[in-house]
Amino acid sequence: MLDSYFKIKERGSSIAQEVRGGLVTFFTMAYIVALNPLILATTDGAGEFIGGGDRTNAIIIVAAGTALIAGILTILMGAVANFPLALATGLGLNTFVAVSIAKNATWAQAMGLVLIEGILILILVLTGFRIAVFKAIPTALKVAISVGIGLFIALIGLVDAGFVRRTPNVVWGSSNSKPSAVPLELGDGGTLVGWPIVVFAFGLFLTIILMIKKIKGSILIGIISSTVLAIIVEAQFKVGNSFISPTESNSRGWGLNTPTLPKDASGSLNLTDAPRFDSLGLGFDDIFGAFTNPKTGALAACLLVFTLLLADFFDTMGTMTAIGNQAGLVDKSGNVQGANRILVVDSIAAAAGGAAGISSNTSYIESASGVGEGARTGLSSIVTGIAFLLTTFLAPLVAIIPYEAATPALIIVGFLMMGQVKNIEWDDLGIGIPAFLTIILMPFSYNISVGIGAGFVTHVVIRIVQGRRKEVHPLLLLVSGLFMIYFLSSPINAWI
Repeated sequence: MLDSYFKIKERGSSIAQEVRGGLVTFFTMAYIVALNPLILATTDGAGEFIGGGDRTNAIIIVAAGTALIAGILTILMGAVANFPLALATGLGLNTFVAVSIAKNATWAQAMGLVLIEGILILILVLTGFRIAVFKAIPTALKVAISVGIGLFIALIGLVDAGFVRRTPNVVWGSSNSKPSAVPLELGDGGTLVGWPIVVFAFGLFLTIILMIKKIKGSILIGIISSTVLAIIVEAQFKVGNSFISPTESNSRGWGLNTPTLPKDASGSLNLTDAPRFDSLGLGFDDIFGAFTNPKTGALAACLLVFTLLLADFFDTMGTMTAIGNQAGLVDKSGNVQGANRILVVDSIAAAAGGAAGISSNTSYIESASGVGEGARTGLSSIVTGIAFLLTTFLAPLVAIIPYEAATPALIIVGFLMMGQVKNIEWDDLGIGIPAFLTIILMPFSYNISVGIGAGFVTHVVIRIVQGRRKEVHPLLLLVSGLFMIYFLSSPINAWI
C-alpha cells in the first residue's frame, strides 16, 4: 500500500531509505524549535510578549507552536504532494516579523499581516500564476538556483558550527575601531578553538568516510555519533554555551544547544515536557489592525505584506527546485513533479504560521540532507512531521543535539548539489552571468531571494541589450520589475 501510494520503488527508493531520510531532515532542522522562540520571545510595539506574561512564558509557548505547526504541515506535504520536503517557521522571515513589523504593532497585528500574506500567496497558486512564473524561468537558471542554494546551506553549516565566524561589522569613522578587513574569518580570530569544532570535524569526516564506503545511513549515523561524542565532551570538559549574556559570549562554547542529558529539579532524567499552545489563533485576533495602526499605516502595511510575499514566493520556488533536482524529480525543462500541489501546501503553511502566532512557515532547504540520505518520496516528510509532533512532548530530548553535530550534513549536501553546476551554459553570457550572480549572491547575501532576483534582473537586461527581448517570457519581465521594487524598498519606505 505504501509503495503504491508513494511510488517508492518507481523512484528508486525503499521504506528504510525514506525513514532514514526523514529522520536526517528532522535532525538538521530541529534547531528551529529552539531558535524560533529566541527570536519571537521579545516585546511588541505595545511592550507585550506573545501569550502575555514574561519572556520565559513566551519561549515555552512559541516552541510548542513551532513544533506542532511544522509537524502538521510537513505531514500534509508528504501526504498531498508526495515530495521529500519539510516545512517550519522560516528563518529570516521570523526576524523580519519580530523586528520590522511587531516593533511597530502588536503581535496580533503582525501575525495578521503574515496570515494575509499566506492567503494572497495561496490565491496566486490557485490561479496558476505561481506555477506559470516557475515555468517561465530558463532551465539553466533553475539549475543555478539549485547550485546557489547548495553553497548557501554549506555556508550555513560552516557558520553554525563556528568553523567560520562573522567579524565585527564596524562602520568607518566610528569611535571604537576601523572595519575588519574580512567579513568572515576562520574560527575565532583566524584560529579554530574549542571542543565543539572537534565534534564538528569528527562528524564531517565520519560521514565522508561512511559515504566513501557506501554505508547506508551515513548522514544519520554521523549525526547520532557526533551527538553522543558531544554529550561525552560536555560531561567531561564543561564547555558551556557560546551565549552567556547580550554583552558576553564564550567563543569556545556550543553554538545553540548544550549537549547535556536533561534533568528535572530533583536531578532525575527528564525527556518529556507538557506543551502549551496559547499562541494558536493569534493571527485571527486583529487581522487588519496594522493597516489602521498609526505607527504603521495602510501604505507601510501593504509594503510589509509585499516584502513577505516576495521573499516567501521565491524562497520556496528556489528550495523546491533544488530538492527536485537533487532527488531527480524534474523533467527535461527543469519543472518539478507535482509542483502545484507542493506550492499549495507551502502557501497554506505561510497562512497557518500567521494564524498560529509563530510566524510564516515555509519549505526548508535542510530537506536536502534527507534527500542526500536517499529520501525520494513524501513518506520521508511524514516521518519528519511525526518527529516534530513528538517534539511537542520531547523538547528536552531534541535540545540535546548541538549545531556542531547536525551541520556536517549540510556540508555534505552542499557538495552533492554543487555537482549540477556542469549543466549550466556558461558560454552564453545571457545565462552564464545571471547564473553566476544567482550562485554567489545566495551565500554572500545570506538570502535565497536576493540571488534569484539578481539573476532574473541581470538575465532580462542582458537579453534586451543583445536584442533578444523576445526570448524573455513576459512573466519574467514582470517578476524582474517586482524584484527591482523589492531591492529598492528601503529608499521607497524612506521616501513615504
